[in-house]
Amino acid sequence: MLQSPVYQEISDLIRRMGRITFAQFMQTCLYSPRGGFYSSEETNINRHFTTSPTSHPVFGSLIARQLEQMWHVLGEPPIFHVIEVGSAGDTLAQSIVRSCYRMNPRFSEALYYIAIDYQPCRVQFPSPFIDFELETEDEIYPYHNDIGSEIHRVKANGLQAFQNVVGCILYNELIDNFPVHRFAIQNGRIQEVFVTLSDSGFTEVLDEPSSPLIPQRISDLELSLTEGYRGEINLAIEDWTAQLSKTLSSGFILTIDYGDTASELYSPQNNQGTLVCYNRHAAISDPYQYLGKQDITCQVDFTSLMEIGHQYGLTTVGYTKQNKFLELLGLSSFLNTLQTLGLSPARTELNRIAMMTLVDSEEYGDFKVLAQAKGIELEFDLQGFRVNPP
Repeated sequence: MLQSPVYQEISDLIRRMGRITFAQFMQTCLYSPRGGFYSSEETNINRHFTTSPTSHPVFGSLIARQLEQMWHVLGEPPIFHVIEVGSAGDTLAQSIVRSCYRMNPRFSEALYYIAIDYQPCRVQFPSPFIDFELETEDEIYPYHNDIGSEIHRVKANGLQAFQNVVGCILYNELIDNFPVHRFAIQNGRIQEVFVTLSDSGFTEVLDEPSSPLIPQRISDLELSLTEGYRGEINLAIEDWTAQLSKTLSSGFILTIDYGDTASELYSPQNNQGTLVCYNRHAAISDPYQYLGKQDITCQVDFTSLMEIGHQYGLTTVGYTKQNKFLELLGLSSFLNTLQTLGLSPARTELNRIAMMTLVDSEEYGDFKVLAQAKGIELEFDLQGFRVNPP
């Protein structure tokens, strides 16, 4: 049977090096230039899963409101950078840029939007949902058909090329795709899951951790794990946080992803870990099939994001669920406007349902939103994180 290039690459790596960590396996499956899921030009993520930005354009419109407040907090700098990492097909970028112009043309003039992706500008299916900026404000946004020219696209793997940024670095569902190390508690000891070859294909073996950082992270989080517990540790968070801190001179970092605090993430109900794969909208538990053809993802440890961020000079200024974040930014105002657009009942309901998936706890509503700041003193809550909204 002819195996995929990714299968062959991993097999060759194991034959050359012996067993490999699951992080190495996951890195190759997702990002190998020989056919990794995110590096292949054939990959269109909409065929495998949806995201908040692709669910409805109102997601970007609401984030634009938060970005405008950040601009004000920074003293309305003449250039306000927004760097979106993992931008894929520009869905979020386009809705944000349109909304910024509609809200405040002065802010739009200051906005310098950079969309970074490992493989940018992949073709996506057209959205069947309305964009409020186009449905209601065509006359004041004459260049909306050329919105792509307002977005500066960069093909990169990280933020190394950027420095002295004033503005906001944002990303949606990015960290869940960072390669993770998997571990198990065996005979009361922390053992790492390694990947090796057998007659039937890839198989797992347990042994001492490949890095002392794995047990150190578990110790730092004060986790009490029972015999047989299995989980994941995302060591890439530290390098990523270092990049963020080095890139950002003054401003904010906005992280949107699924996950939880460590106490919840490593709870008994997750005693087999949180890793899951997606292939054509089907959730699959086995990462050793469809190599290069399926997404591999893992819930994000927001406690480590916050604590490591603090070590690199990033202050946590907000942490909440996505449903609360979007509601505080005014989702209800868009839902009310929807009823006044004169759309057919079917189209109105289609858009309402799509908008509500953003706050539905069984869809995207329980995603977490983390705001961190550097180089500023925030004297009041950001709009999306207000404890006592007006």
